[in-house]
Amino acid sequence: MKVSLGRHAERHRTARIGWLRAAVLGANDGIVSTASLIAGVAAAHASQGNILMTGLAGLVAGAMSMAAGEYVSVHSQADTENADLARERAELDADPAAELRELTAIYVGRGLPYALAHQVAEQLTLHDALGAHARDELGISESLSARPLQAAFASACSFAVGAAFPLVVAWSVPEAQLLPWVIGMSVLFLAGLGAVAAQAGGARAVTGAWRVAFWGALAMGVTAGVGASFPA
Repeated sequence: MKVSLGRHAERHRTARIGWLRAAVLGANDGIVSTASLIAGVAAAHASQGNILMTGLAGLVAGAMSMAAGEYVSVHSQADTENADLARERAELDADPAAELRELTAIYVGRGLPYALAHQVAEQLTLHDALGAHARDELGISESLSARPLQAAFASACSFAVGAAFPLVVAWSVPEAQLLPWVIGMSVLFLAGLGAVAAQAGGARAVTGAWRVAFWGALAMGVTAGVGASFPA
């Protein structure tokens, strides 16, 4: 009897953890840093034109900084992963029997009987030895592997989008009401971002919204206090 092994397609949240982390971090940084920068300059009684120019400069500089920082950080992770894979490949070439025993021991440690663990290790080694060791020994999988360019692009774009929100508010409200409007709307933006990020990651939306909004409001409040201490 022929058995058909159809793949059951499932969508897991871990598959998007790389770009989701970079995007949420970028958008959060964009809102907090730009709104804080605007709040600090506004509290120092700068003109609305100077405030907008400062906010725009913060948007461009922050987006480039996020992209560069994320690229370097994730590329370092990718370099480490590649080095581990190269070492594992060399070990497989030098002593495949020892690597088979190592893989068998991993499956025994996860609860399989020795005979079954050995059989599974043999089959996976025949199918893709390096892939089996990468996944089960090193913890490197396709969905969680480092992607520097993807992370850098996601960070830069999300930072720019996040930074644009307080900048648009600062441009659209009267100069006399700029400070409370920027702070208030930015807190709302942060709460919404926190809720969406929490839901995408499978956590409670309220918890995510409160956490992000609290720290963002604190950052803006401290920066506004600094600006008020040094009036223009």
